[in-house]
Amino acid sequence: MDQRKVTLALASLFISGSAVVFSPAVQAEPAEPAGKVIQSGRASWYGPGFQGRRTASGETFNTNELTAAHRTLPFGTKVRVVNKKTGKSVVVRINDRGPYAHGRVIDLSKASAQAIGISGVGSVDVAQL
Repeated sequence: MDQRKVTLALASLFISGSAVVFSPAVQAEPAEPAGKVIQSGRASWYGPGFQGRRTASGETFNTNELTAAHRTLPFGTKVRVVNKKTGKSVVVRINDRGPYAHGRVIDLSKASAQAIGISGVGSVDVAQL
């Protein structure tokens, strides 16, 4: 959205008396082909029981960061995960091992899953960047 449209939108909210709340919410990126698709399959998210615990890479897990668990990709690898249903994508950094549920190719942090519209299990493409 260009600057003029943003200014007009904010002005109309101000005039109407509506409150404008800015939050650092994670936004999904457009699903542009970038990188080579290395896997397609099911993705899930994890977080509630793991928040604050150590990941396989040694860092502390934060469900609000754009991270993921993968069985074989090296730690620090960035991948684009595209939700096939919504077309939304997010770039995540691999920092843990998993998923351990049968038939899943990647486990996303809660923030990553929310960014692409997955609230349980979803069908995804994973592209290495």
